[in-house]
This record gives sequence, C-alpha cells and structure tokens, in this order.
Amino acid sequence: MIFHVVPEPEWTASEPGPYAPASLASEGFVHCSADPAAALRVANALYRDAPGPLLLLGIDESRLAAEVRWEGREQAFPHVYGPVGRQAVAEAVRLRRDGGDWVAP
Repeated sequence: MIFHVVPEPEWTASEPGPYAPASLASEGFVHCSADPAAALRVANALYRDAPGPLLLLGIDESRLAAEVRWEGREQAFPHVYGPVGRQAVAEAVRLRRDGGDWVAP
C-alpha cells in the first residue's frame, strides 16, 4: 500500500474517472508516500494553510495500471507514472486538524 494526500474537492471532481492531479501533467507522475506518517508530513508541509478538507488515499499498488517507481536521493518515495484508477484506491480517509496539524482520525 502506498499513500497520497489530495484536497477532497480535487478528488471528487475527477469522479467517476481516474484521478490525474496537476503533477501528472507537469512532472509526469503522481507523488505518493510509503506510509501514512510520511503522507501526514507531506500534508503538513504542503497543505498547512489549506482550508481543507484533505483525504489520505491508500492505494493498492497491485491494482494500478500505471507503473510505480521508488525514487529519491535520501529517502525513496513511490511515484505513480500515470493516472490512479479508482479501483486501486483501497481507502480514502478524511484528515482532520489537531492544533493546526493535519492528523488521521
């Protein structure tokens, strides 16, 4: 399982088709994290001032049609080189604020 943080309106706007964030067009892949803790660090770094809500997607790599590459210098991050099909999303958890930080329920 790999994880991705997405603003909920962005996720629902892509329904019913596959999810293809702006990074797929601009960088060629969807940024993901290896575990929920790393994904929460990303949420708090990139979405600190976001009004919310945010979702933490749990993505089953075995159900992805797109290639996943683990890349990075100091720490490897999974990158999905194509859209994320909804059949690959095993869970979508709404994150909440706790003292200004995004946390999982």
